[in-house]
Amino acid sequence: MKQLTKEYIQKRKKRSELIKKSFLYLLLSILGFTFLLPFVWMLSTSLKEPGQVFVFPPQWIPNPVVFRNYVEAWNAVPFGRFFINSIIVAVCITTGQVFTSALAAYSFARLKFPGRDKLFMGYLATMMIPGQVTMIPVFIIIKKLGWIDTYYALILPGLFTAYGTFMLRQFFLTIPKDLEEAAIIDGCSRFGIFWRVVLPLAKPALATLATFVFLGSWNEFMWPLIVTNSMEMKTLPVGLASFQGLYTTDWTLLMAASMIVLAPVIVIYIFNQRFFTKGIVMTGMKG
Repeated sequence: MKQLTKEYIQKRKKRSELIKKSFLYLLLSILGFTFLLPFVWMLSTSLKEPGQVFVFPPQWIPNPVVFRNYVEAWNAVPFGRFFINSIIVAVCITTGQVFTSALAAYSFARLKFPGRDKLFMGYLATMMIPGQVTMIPVFIIIKKLGWIDTYYALILPGLFTAYGTFMLRQFFLTIPKDLEEAAIIDGCSRFGIFWRVVLPLAKPALATLATFVFLGSWNEFMWPLIVTNSMEMKTLPVGLASFQGLYTTDWTLLMAASMIVLAPVIVIYIFNQRFFTKGIVMTGMKG
C-alpha cells in the first residue's frame, strides 16, 4: 500500500512538472511570437505597394509581392556609399574596442601595480556618465582638430569602452594562472602570454563583446548625424532618415531600406551565436 502511494505521489509530481514546463514553453512561444511581429510586419510592408500599407484589416501577406521596392530604395539615395561607410566604421570600432579592452582587461586582471584597483574603479565610474554629457566636449575637440566630416570623427571616439574592459577582465579572472606560469617558464614574454595563451582561451568573451560593439556602432545615429555634413560620409542609420519627408513618408521604401540595413546584423548574430551564450555565462564567473 505504501509503495502504491509513493508511486502515485511520484506520478503526480512528474505530471505537475510536465504541466509547468508546457506552460512555460507556451508562454515563451507567445512572447517570442510577439517580439517577432514587428519584424514580420516590416518584411511584409517592404514587399507591398504603397496603397496597401494602411489597408484595414491589415494584409500580412502582400498581394502582389513587389520586389522592386528594394531596388528603388537602393537607388533613391547613395545607399552603396552609406553601406561602405557603415561597414568601415563598424569594423574599425569593433576591432579597436575589442583590442584596447582586451589589453586593459588583462592589465587589470593579471598585472600588479600601485593603485590598480582604484584606477579600475575610476575607470568603471565613467560608465555612469551619460554619453550626452561628453558629446559636446568631444565634438569641440574633433572640430578643433579639423576632423569634422571625416572617418577620424566617426571612428576614434568609439575605440575605447569601460564596459568591454570590465567584461573581459571578469573573463580573464577565470583563466588559471598555471597556464601563464608555464608560459613564463618556457620563456614567453608578458605580451606573448597575452597574445598566445589568454586571447585564444577568451574567444567566447571576445565574440560576445564584438557582437555588442558591432551592433552598437552599426545602429549609431546621433554621433554620425552630428559630425557628418556631406552625403558621402553619412552612415546607414542617418541615410534611413532620408526616406522620411517633412509631410509624407514612403513606408514601403523605408521598410525595404530597413531590411537591407538589418541583414548584416542578422548575419553577425548568427555567426557569433554559438559563442554568445557561453560568453555571457562565463563572463560573470570567477574561478
